Parts: sequence; structure tokens; C-alpha cells
Amino acid sequence: MTPRDAADENNNRWSDLDRPPLKETGLRKALVRDGGHGGLYCDVVIVQRTGSTNSDLVARALAGEADEGAVLVAEEQTAGRGRLDRQWTAPARSGLFFSVLLKPAEVPVARWGWLPLLTGVAVATGLARAAGVDTSLKWPNDLLVTVDGEERKAGGILAERAGADGVVVGVGINVTLRAAELPVPQAGSLALAGAVSTDRETLLRAVLRSLEDWYGRWRAAGGDPGVSGLQEAYAAGCATLGRSVRAELPGDRSLTGEAVAIDGDGRLVIATKEGVQEPVGAGDIVHLRPA
Repeated sequence: MTPRDAADENNNRWSDLDRPPLKETGLRKALVRDGGHGGLYCDVVIVQRTGSTNSDLVARALAGEADEGAVLVAEEQTAGRGRLDRQWTAPARSGLFFSVLLKPAEVPVARWGWLPLLTGVAVATGLARAAGVDTSLKWPNDLLVTVDGEERKAGGILAERAGADGVVVGVGINVTLRAAELPVPQAGSLALAGAVSTDRETLLRAVLRSLEDWYGRWRAAGGDPGVSGLQEAYAAGCATLGRSVRAELPGDRSLTGEAVAIDGDGRLVIATKEGVQEPVGAGDIVHLRPA
């Protein structure tokens, strides 16, 4: 590398002073359990750039190179994925892009479907405390904020199996994304929603601590969403409930009605005009009118 190349790289890294890099040492000190005891997190690794933190952490888990509580954070993702393989891209250091490996051995696999919803509750709770932004959840895994009186998507969650005993939950949150940088008009960010803090280290610590808390409660209850309080908390923060919605379902089928409940399996229950209540476990949900 020539001196000019090194200077250019340094200038690029610090070209946006509103977006300083995360500090791995400080995050580890704040989050990683002491001597392998006490907390959920065993390691925090930050990479400058990768395709997908979920893909990377799943691969590490399958190779036996990651334990429960491993956290992988990227300053920039070039091939981040949402549900239905949608792309998730954003400028470097403009958001939080991270994945966590969970191994809920005490919880029946049939209840693992609650993990993305649990992560949503944890993220919304952590951001409400640290960013001071009123956040809500669109079933099953979108984080919504209000920008100029309109509901916008500022984040998303993707859970993927990592072998027989693990699940990787990935989170992407737009933090300082500016209006001119929005990928679509329906997108938003914490900054555009009036966050009192956009310090990414503060936000990441708050979200990960909230995830540790909710995961511990759910796991202690054997994954029971009622006993752990998860089902009630998700319903309370879910912007989809009480709305007229259209569910785009597998097999090119759609279902329209009112979203009336989240059932014990984490499914969205839709009441149709025919008086039938149908639970939906997978699909794309469209909000048809404001809350």
C-alpha cells in the first residue's frame, strides 16, 4: 500500500464525522460475561465489511467455531438479507448490523418460532430506552418508527437455523440514515424519527442487554410465551393488531381481514369478513389503513 493509498483509506474511514466507528474493546468490556459465567454473551467481534453477518455466524456455528452468545457486528453489509431474501443495504456506519448465536437447549424446538418475535420486542424495548424513539413492531419482524407523521420501516430481523441446536438472529437498524439516503420512500431511521441519541455503541449495548433479558425470561419459562410475558409484550407493541391487513401467503394466495391476535405459536390471527379467524404463520403483511 502506498502512502497515498493509506491516506485515502484513512480519509474514507473518517469521511463522515457523524458516523464514527464502533469500538470492539469497549463493547466487549461492557457485554461479555466474566470468566465464562453470569451473562449470555461470550464474545463480540466487529468487522469493517462483510456480505451478511447472519451467513458468517451460521457458517462459524456449523464449523464449531462459535458458542452461544457469540455476537458478530459489521460496520457495513454488502449482501444483508431480510425476509423473502430481500436485500438490505445502507452506507457504512449508518446503522447497526449484527447477529447473535442462540442455543435454547431447554426450550422445545416447536417454540423456537418465537425467537424473531422475542428479538423484535427486545430491540424495540432497548431502542425506546436508549434512543427515546417510540417504536412499534409490524408482524412478524419489522421495526417501525414515525417520520413526519408517517409510519416508516427502520429495521428488520431475520432468524436462521444454525444446525440442530442453534439459531442465529440477525438485526439491521437504520440509525443515522438521512432522507437522501433512504433506499425507498417507505424507509426511515432513528435520526429522522427524532432520536435523542444516535450513538451506536450506546444503542447496541441497550439492545443486546434487552435481548439478554428477554431471552433469559423466555428460556427460564421453557419457551412458554405466556408465562414469560413475551406474548403479552409483543401484542402490546404490535402495530399490526387492530388493523385491516392483506396477507400475501405462500402459493400465491392472499387473505384480507382484521388482525385480531397473536396466538400461542406466534402466528398472526386474521378475522375475515366471512367470520373466520385464520392463523397465519408465514407471509408478507400489508397494512391497509392507518392505526
